[in-house]
Parts: sequence; structure tokens; C-alpha cells
Amino acid sequence: MDLSLVPKIKNTDSNNFFLLAGPCAIESEDMALRIAEKVVKITGDLKIPYVFKGSFRKANRSRIDSFTGIGDETALKILQKVSQTFDVPTVTDIHEASDADFAAQYVDVLQIPAFLVRQTDLVVAAAKTGKVVNLKKGQFMSPSSMQHAVKKVKDSGNNQVMVTDRGTMFGYQDMIVDFRGIPEMKSFATTVLDVTHSLQQPNQSSGVTGGRPEMIETIARAGIVNQVDGLFIETHFDPANAKSDGANMLHLDHLEKLLSNLVAIRQTVNNL
Repeated sequence: MDLSLVPKIKNTDSNNFFLLAGPCAIESEDMALRIAEKVVKITGDLKIPYVFKGSFRKANRSRIDSFTGIGDETALKILQKVSQTFDVPTVTDIHEASDADFAAQYVDVLQIPAFLVRQTDLVVAAAKTGKVVNLKKGQFMSPSSMQHAVKKVKDSGNNQVMVTDRGTMFGYQDMIVDFRGIPEMKSFATTVLDVTHSLQQPNQSSGVTGGRPEMIETIARAGIVNQVDGLFIETHFDPANAKSDGANMLHLDHLEKLLSNLVAIRQTVNNL
């Protein structure tokens, strides 16, 4: 994938990792703009290429009463406003083939959720929009098997594709990152490490996914050391009261220090 072809992306000549970051779900216009403003400032100062992330709909929920969104078009228009306000690209996940053309009117990158990455119709529909496609590695898939999902995108006439590792299921209630997968996936696609989802603790008896946010820097550092191309981090100014995935999100107040440390590590790795 040629990062410089992503609309509105900046700092592509900095030799830095790139970042997909934002809230798990779009909860309101105010929250999206508030988060975006801070992340844009931090990434601009650190010369990190940045894409704002936010889900317009959360289709994969543990319980029927879990938050799913504020309305598809409402949320997509908020993502569009973030892009226009801060001059940054945006990414959102889609869940059905019919979502692809609809969401592509508002965002720059279409993301295929991990549980759906084997859904050929969905992957092909995303590819045919001509947008950049981010394929989340299924928790049940090996790194090498992701090359077939990448091929679906390329065979549909779209070479702008990346893969994102978000951990592999370890027992019933934990995720683990196998860092051997980073160089393996980099051999066939631009590779991102989803730091926060890799620290989820799914299948809790309460029906609410848990997480280990205290391990975010540990996983992120390991990703940079192993030369991942980009990082994916969900962040919120009030994770405890976020409407989705609050248990594993990074508090927005901690993002600047984390990214500063990671940039320093990246510079060291670049000089090895």
C-alpha cells in the first residue's frame, strides 16, 4: 500500500509509523471533534501520519442491549465533519456488503472487522469502492492465511490494502499477540498492530468485554521494535463511561507520552 495515496494524510516522509486512532464508536459530534482535535495536535507535533478512527455502527455486540450507534448517517456525517474540520483522513468499519458504497461517500478507509474478514462478498464490495481497505486479522486465523484476504482485494482491482493484527484467541477469555506474525504479514501487505483490541478479554460472564489497558505500552513498544508499519489505538477522554470497549481503551491524557516514547523507539530501530 502506498501511504502517500491516502487522501489528506500528512508526514508520510517522516519515516515514522502511521497511526489509526480514535474512539471505538462515534457517540456524538462533540466527543468525536474533541478527541480528533487532541490527536491531530499530538501527531502533528510528532510527525506521525494520522487517520482518525471511529465506528459508525457496532454490529458485533455481546448482548442485545449493548450500544450499537447513534444512527448510521448521523455518525458517518460526523466522521466527514472530522475530516473536513481537521483535514485528516478517516476510517470506519463496515459489516455488510451494502455498507461499502454508503460508507465510502463519507470516509477514506474502509475496515473489515476481524470476525468478518472471511466474508468474500464484504471484502470484494469494499475493494470495489476504490477506497483503502484495512483487513483485520481474524482471531481464529494464522498470519499467513491473511494473504488470501489480501488477494481478494487485489483481484478486485484495488492494491490499496493493509492488514491489521488484533491478537489471536487464547483460551476462552484472553487474546495474545504472536509477534512472529508481523514480518510474515509484512511480506505480503502493509501491516498494522491493533494494540487495544489485542488486550481485550472477551466472553466475560457479564456479557461485557474486559481488557488490560495497563499493557498498552508493552504491546505497542513490541510492535515498533518488530518494525510494524502502523499502530491502531482506540482512545477516549473518559474510557470508564465510553459506550463501547471502554475496558481496553487508552485514556486520551496518556496518548502523547505513549506516542513520544514510541517515536523515540522507532528512531532507534531505524538507525540499527
